[in-house]
Amino acid sequence: MTLPLKIATLPQIFYEGGTVALIRGLLYMSIFFPLTFLLAAAAILSTLLERRYYSLFSRFWGRLGITMAGITLTVSGEEQIPDGPIIVMSNHASNFDILAMQGYFPRPLSWIAKKELFTIPVFGWSMRRGGYIPLDRGDGRKALKSMDEAARQIKNGTSVILFPEGTRTRDGQLLPFKRGGFLLAVKAGVPVVPVSIVGSFAINPGGSLGLNLGRTVQLRIHAPITLPAGLKRAEAEDLLMQQVHTAIAGGLS
Repeated sequence: MTLPLKIATLPQIFYEGGTVALIRGLLYMSIFFPLTFLLAAAAILSTLLERRYYSLFSRFWGRLGITMAGITLTVSGEEQIPDGPIIVMSNHASNFDILAMQGYFPRPLSWIAKKELFTIPVFGWSMRRGGYIPLDRGDGRKALKSMDEAARQIKNGTSVILFPEGTRTRDGQLLPFKRGGFLLAVKAGVPVVPVSIVGSFAINPGGSLGLNLGRTVQLRIHAPITLPAGLKRAEAEDLLMQQVHTAIAGGLS
């Protein structure tokens, strides 16, 4: 389970969310953060009995966070998810995207996160026990080795999710995609499943601690993308990036 909320600066808080939304957001965090800590600890202990129990805790954590915010969530297109390991790519408009995907995507997913997060007491330990994949963003050699290890884990059966924008949008518009996720997808050679997350920006916009309750979020799962054989790596990355962007953007319109 990853820690979902980031700290914004004070001017951003009052400008983007308003005082009432800010108070709701702070109250939400004061309850949800301790619960996250407890669930992360329980998930670690559960893996001592059976590793697959972790996914049950992480799914419960995601659904708890969504329910506490009064969000109505629907999922469509789940019949398009192929068998075997996949890489899921979605837009990223809100902190609640993590909770939505963790709690409601039809298949258990691991996250790819920068390795520094794995050193955080309890939360980082929980991520490691859950099979999440650390990514070294240091020098080029370490980063490439880390990417190769991530691709190996995916080939061996781990389905993962990542946000190709690399960060949350601040205006609700889809941001340009980073190449790293597509390099990983080409290395892993597994289908990529695009997902459009619709409605989360209105709940908790990027850069804000404000919280708007009772909104509706949709997870629109698109057809898997598999690249044709024989493409050069750069060509494969470009084609995959274009197709994923087209699918996600189409689901947001």
